[in-house]
Formats: sequence, structure tokens, C-alpha cells
Amino acid sequence: MNYVQEMFNLKGSVAAVIGGGGVLAGEMAHGLANAGADIAILDLNTENAEKMAESIKKTGVKVVPITVNATSKTDLINAEREISTKLGDVNILINAPGINSSTPFFEIAEEEWDKIMNVNLKSMFLACQIFGQKMIKKNIKGSIINFSSASSGPPLSKVFTYSISKAGVNNLTQFLANEWATKNIRVNAIAPGFFPAEQNRKILTPERVADIMRHTPMNRFGEADELIGAAIWLASNNASSFVTGAIIRVDGGYTAKTI
Repeated sequence: MNYVQEMFNLKGSVAAVIGGGGVLAGEMAHGLANAGADIAILDLNTENAEKMAESIKKTGVKVVPITVNATSKTDLINAEREISTKLGDVNILINAPGINSSTPFFEIAEEEWDKIMNVNLKSMFLACQIFGQKMIKKNIKGSIINFSSASSGPPLSKVFTYSISKAGVNNLTQFLANEWATKNIRVNAIAPGFFPAEQNRKILTPERVADIMRHTPMNRFGEADELIGAAIWLASNNASSFVTGAIIRVDGGYTAKTI
């Protein structure tokens, strides 16, 4: 194995991918597996988690699907214990659960606000508490990668609560990066641009797609596998050892353009 291969080699690592049954997080999980990491797929949807796990097993690594409500501290504590027993201690955590809504501002019910904030932000707070505490307690050199969004700032029209939740993810990421920098835990975020997935397809009207393309220099949507490079780089303690508190934008130039 040459120097570059070794830098991005994740063999011996254990990655917990929350929301891993989805398209984007699942693709990142595949990427980490191909780099050698054993994978735990955590998802609310049992069928999706099991399907993704079966697909990842073909890479030859160990994989465990776990049904988990990412907004439940009890579920996450139990998941961490199960992963430790079956795969070993987690040293890579990807936080990628997410839901979206285009409800107009004055029509947003408290229930909708709470659900989006709980899934998109509270879940990451809880996972960072549980997995981060274990990493620090056992002196594990860890990497936490939170899933942000190009809408985290400036906010994106029509997705009010989602944009606010993702701004919170950025703040959480940078706060913990500062708190844990001397404890061998790096905390970063990936901020994708527009990647058509389950949570946003219903709001991608022809008019909205046209607006997105006018604002995206590459003039196209992202493909799920285009997130893999950033995920492996941030997961590797060799390749990104001096990177923490970063918001890595993978958006086709979306946030580099105004008019």
C-alpha cells in the first residue's frame, strides 16, 4: 500500500451512520466500507437499514443494521452498546437523519416545527453526547461528521424550519470542535447543495429547479457518490488530522454565487 492509499485507508475503523438507510448517507456508508471501515447502519426504517446493510456486505466488511429513532436518547444509547458488542468502539460518527418541509411560514404548526428541529438538530445533539462521550472516555481518536446543507446560511426560501435547523447544525459542529479539539475528537460538517433525495423531491417543482440551476455554476444536481470523497477525507485521521470545525460545501458552486 502506497502513501496516498494509506492516508485514506479506514481499515480497523468502526463507523456509525445515522440515517444510513437513506440514499445520501447510504452512499457515504458504502464509501467508508470500500475504504475498509466496518459499518453500523442506524435508521428509523428497518427495511431500509437492512437493505443497505446487505448491499454494503458485498464490500467484505462487517455490517450491522440497527433500527433506531435518532431523536430518542434511549435508542441511541442502546445502539451504541450494540455496536460496541458486535463491531467494536465507534471512532467515526456520521449524523445524517433529516426531514424537510415547504410549508409557508404563517402555516407552520408547532408540531411540524418540533418534528423538523428534533430530527435535524436534536438527534445530532444526542448522538454527539452519547458517541462523543464514549470516544473521550476511552481516549479514542474520533471523527464526527454532521450533515448540514447549503441552506444553512444564507437561508433558502420555502424551507424555513429546515434552514434554521441546519444553521444550528453548523453552530453545534463548531462549538464541539472547539470543546473537543484537545481530546482527539474532530467535529466537521458536510454541507451538500442540491442532491435530489426522498426529503426534497416533493418540493422540486419545475420553477424551483430552474431557480436552483440559475444559482448553481455547474448547472446540475449533485450525484450521491460525489459526497464520498469528502466523507472519507474527513473520516480519516491521517488525511484530515488538522481539520476540525470546518463546514465543507459540496454544492457545485451554489454558495460561491450571488447573481
